[in-house]
Amino acid sequence: MAYEPYVSPDYYLTVYGGSTVPEEELQKALRKACRHIDSLTYNRIVGRGFSTLTGFQQELIQEVVCQQVDFEYENADMIDTVLQNYSINGVAMQFGGSWNVIVGKGVAMKADTYALLCQTGLCCRLAR
Repeated sequence: MAYEPYVSPDYYLTVYGGSTVPEEELQKALRKACRHIDSLTYNRIVGRGFSTLTGFQQELIQEVVCQQVDFEYENADMIDTVLQNYSINGVAMQFGGSWNVIVGKGVAMKADTYALLCQTGLCCRLAR
């Protein structure tokens, strides 16, 4: 059975109102973002099945997927770099240690988006 993202391109474009990712790249971006969310939720969504989650959890996950797709697309160059920080002529930049970006399990995500994902109850290491 093929992996299906939790958000369809149609949902991203019409319900969420996304316009950041070009349509020809959208399916791949959605799949990647969903895989990242699976990592952050310890694959609980895959294990339980998206359709068995509560409506509240499903809605939050879909919102997070859309936000993550936009974030990953807009910041692809920085996310894909192997550098954590650099400095040129006294101007420094650091990725991953910022107050508004978390990096967990190799996934970079805006802190407020991660907080939204945590509301599903699927991010706790101790949960089953």
